[in-house]
Amino acid sequence: MDSFLLEATIYLAAAVIAVPIAARFGMGSVLGYLLAGLVIGPITGIAGTDPENLRHFGEFGVVMMLFLIGLELDPRALWDMRHRLMGLGGLQIGVTGIAVFAAALAMGLRWETAVALGMMLSLSSTAIVLQTLTEKGLIQTAGGRSSFSVLLAQDIAVIPMLALIPLLAGGAARRAAEDHSSLSLVAGLPGWAAALVTLGAVAAVILGGRFLVRPMFHYIDTARLREVYTAFALLIVVGIAVLMSAVGLSPALGAFLAGVVLANSEFRHELESDIQPFKGLLLGLFFITVGAGMDLPGFFADPLRLIGLTLALMLAKGLVLYALAHIFRLRGRDQWLFTLGLAQAGEFGFVLAAFSQQLRVFSGQIAQDVLTVIALSMLFTPLFFIAYDQISKRRADAGGPIEPDPIDEQHNVIIVGIGRFGQIVNRLVRSAGFSTTVLDSNLKTIQLMRRFGVKSFLGDPTRADLLRAAGLAKAKVLVVAVNRPEDAVKIVRHARAVRPDLHIIARARDRNDVYALRAAGADDVVREMFDSSLRAGRYVLENIGLSEFEANEVETAFYKHDRETIRELSELWKPGVHTVDNEAYIKRAIELQNDLETALMAQLEENDTARRKSGR
Repeated sequence: MDSFLLEATIYLAAAVIAVPIAARFGMGSVLGYLLAGLVIGPITGIAGTDPENLRHFGEFGVVMMLFLIGLELDPRALWDMRHRLMGLGGLQIGVTGIAVFAAALAMGLRWETAVALGMMLSLSSTAIVLQTLTEKGLIQTAGGRSSFSVLLAQDIAVIPMLALIPLLAGGAARRAAEDHSSLSLVAGLPGWAAALVTLGAVAAVILGGRFLVRPMFHYIDTARLREVYTAFALLIVVGIAVLMSAVGLSPALGAFLAGVVLANSEFRHELESDIQPFKGLLLGLFFITVGAGMDLPGFFADPLRLIGLTLALMLAKGLVLYALAHIFRLRGRDQWLFTLGLAQAGEFGFVLAAFSQQLRVFSGQIAQDVLTVIALSMLFTPLFFIAYDQISKRRADAGGPIEPDPIDEQHNVIIVGIGRFGQIVNRLVRSAGFSTTVLDSNLKTIQLMRRFGVKSFLGDPTRADLLRAAGLAKAKVLVVAVNRPEDAVKIVRHARAVRPDLHIIARARDRNDVYALRAAGADDVVREMFDSSLRAGRYVLENIGLSEFEANEVETAFYKHDRETIRELSELWKPGVHTVDNEAYIKRAIELQNDLETALMAQLEENDTARRKSGR
């Protein structure tokens, strides 16, 4: 017990010290965890227990992360990803695996060893990439979604890889028990029976998520104890991991599948809030164990060879990824994000390498070299993301045209411009249960919205093709909330020409913007400061002698009068002519203001007379 508490203290202290330092220097939490592991492991040797044992525990962080990602992904969205899963993901695994296979043969290794290396080194790190994409708000970009598709395809591919490795071992070895558990529901079964049991386990996850979770939550709700909710959320994730391991499937894949099934559940947010803290802690533990598990003496015995192998692997994977990104029409920042983000080897490589060594597919020395290369590539990955940030910053500073995101969603409400005005509109509409398609040309704004979980697309909303891709032909309402008045007029004019029946709501800064937008075809024009100014004026009236009722009456009358004058004065407004030079406009505006003051004074006198009579 004392040794466990000591080790827990060491790991927690390492994380608490290293991660803020790494974050301060812009390196991200993942690199901080890896460096912390290096310090307490091979450098100082104070980590205690073999990190390999703790790594299995930390891998539950990967499982929980996939579960949470599944909760965020609607099943229809997963079906829409099928082409990228099978096309982009399948090509990445296949082409990279063939490249590594050829390189291994050229180095004089046996073909069985080369096949095993090709499989395990074609994988990337789900934990590092998704954690970093989420931290940086890049998961919803085109490059982020493509990266996620490839990572999900790789998790699926782990299943046949685990089945193929014993075949490479030949008759000299038999498949060992699953790495995470000695329990197996398929051991000793013929192939057809094992397949049926596996399919039954997958069906149990799907049906259980659809039909058992809801009544269980209702049952737990009777206890009114927060910790029981947390225990049930953990039971779901851990139970699925055990079941998937028992039938030889990836626990992370099973957790992801369960998350997708529960994505439309009313308990989704409850599950997210309960799992999130455990996910972060266990992922951090996983990264620390990766750093602590590096064979530093073996590395320093031949550092140039191991670093060279690592960089060669990342270069080869990067070339494959860059080419695939080009084929699948990822451009600019998204192409670099996809290439640099997935160039490393992944955590499942540790599992496959250990399994291959256990079955004597390759020697212990090769296994140790592979583990070191995988760990080094994971250690380099945060630096690659820093390189991406610099590339992205330089492209933004260059002022070149932005590369728009592929818009893969269409909803009844389109919002172009997601600044302060657009954000409030979007929050209100979504809180009422309606979905929106958000488009903005500012990359920093888009990234900020994505960090808050608001899916939005980068692109110039004045482009007709992007508006069409956003669903202009089917939308019911278009909200134009861009900053530049000329852009707003251009968007409104185009939308009205394409869709005469579309209801268009536009943001304006002043009356001149109102007139221009109405002339372009906007149905409703909202001045960004008008409503807040009216409210402030009402507060003034309430504090200088008017009752709340009277102040509200004045505010309402002023609002109605302003809307009427806008319609009348818009006919006198002349585009390109300054207001002070438009005599007819000024004359009529003065007359209307006098009419308003006369009407308001008459209404206040009438209210005062009625109040005195009622006082008698």
